[in-house]
Amino acid sequence: MRATFRTFIGELNVAGFVRNRHDHAMSVVRWALILVPLAALVGTLCAAFLWSLDAVTRLRFAWPWLLYLLPLGGFAVGLLYHLAGRSVEGGNNLIVEQIHEPGGGVPLRMAPLIFFGTVVTHLFGGSAGREGTAVQLGGSLASGFGRALRLDADGTRILLMAGIAAGFGAVFGTPIAGAVFALEVLAIGRVEYRAMAPCLVAALVGDWACLAWGIHHNVYRIESLVPVDALLTAKAGIAGVAFGLVGLAFAEANHALGGWLKRIVPYGPLRPVIGGGAVIALVYVFGTRDYLGLGTLAATPDGLTIASFFGPDPHPWSWALKLLFTVVTLSAGFKGGEVTPLFFIGAALGNALAPVFGVPTDVFAAIGFVALFAGAANTPLACTFMGIELFGAMYAVPIAVGCFVAYLCSGHNGIYLSQRIAIPKVSTTGLAPTATLREMRAKRAVRRPRS
Repeated sequence: MRATFRTFIGELNVAGFVRNRHDHAMSVVRWALILVPLAALVGTLCAAFLWSLDAVTRLRFAWPWLLYLLPLGGFAVGLLYHLAGRSVEGGNNLIVEQIHEPGGGVPLRMAPLIFFGTVVTHLFGGSAGREGTAVQLGGSLASGFGRALRLDADGTRILLMAGIAAGFGAVFGTPIAGAVFALEVLAIGRVEYRAMAPCLVAALVGDWACLAWGIHHNVYRIESLVPVDALLTAKAGIAGVAFGLVGLAFAEANHALGGWLKRIVPYGPLRPVIGGGAVIALVYVFGTRDYLGLGTLAATPDGLTIASFFGPDPHPWSWALKLLFTVVTLSAGFKGGEVTPLFFIGAALGNALAPVFGVPTDVFAAIGFVALFAGAANTPLACTFMGIELFGAMYAVPIAVGCFVAYLCSGHNGIYLSQRIAIPKVSTTGLAPTATLREMRAKRAVRRPRS
């Protein structure tokens, strides 16, 4: 009798194990059928987007007078958003908010609006990036998939993160960093491991789809060979302080100038007109167009690009000029992103610091490339992986140290104000469990003494 009972219990356990594995396998198949076409579509759109940016940049080089139409182009984009895009003006922050608290979803119109707006910005010479567009393309399409498939709140959250991963991985050609970025960007000090597999699949498929269309990403190499010892690691850590503080300055300047412009110019379409005029003025004040656009291509052989800072020539103030051009462009309401300009600023700052520390310029340019972004976006893990994907594993240790120090030094600030503070970087009182960077900025403004 006892033997029969044990056999019966054993059969129940086996049946339960098989049922669990079956349910798990069906869940994997179901998610694969959703993620693969979504990521392939995002990768395809990113390929079209990158091709468009390259085309309009070369057109601007061929026709330099297009710069003088920047205020007009800005007005057109601002008017379009004013009439049809008020619900998506939050951009990346809107997607992060929808992941934290799924509500109305991300409108599908975000995709064509941000695509058009970014291409116009680069056609006429605005200093902006491309990550914002890729993330918003991915988030908008993911939200549309979620509504069509009637996914629940948890499913929608995972799909939105997968959309971010696909867009980020495709536009930079760094799928591992794209997956980790989607998991890490939501909250400071916390990584959403539950969505790890979907984000990795989406980032890989998005990148492969983009490459399948013949898109080639910029290649940056560290040619110097220096020993990765305690001294180099210590120098990377000290430089990480500068990367973090400049990342903080970039984020705060962008938010402060943007807020000020909104107060003095309530009518949205006029703000890019003012910003466009300011960018043209900066070109004439500094006598150069090297700080327009992405910073990955130059109109002349001696023009500055991100690759320039990996060479031996010193460029002590290029990081500050690119920061100025980009803050003026983005705070005025032009569309694009912050990340590629941050790569430019970080590589240029690394180039400027290298002689001070006695380190080859390409080594510090590579560390600055990712570390400044780590501080500004509060994503040190993603940026460490990006550094390894872009530059190889040889300098993984100083890259990681630079990224994590920059992250610590940027404080509770960042380019994405909807980021939540899950685990504070330093002890702080009166911080709600769901506090965002936006709320922290508001608290600091209240505490700041008024003159």
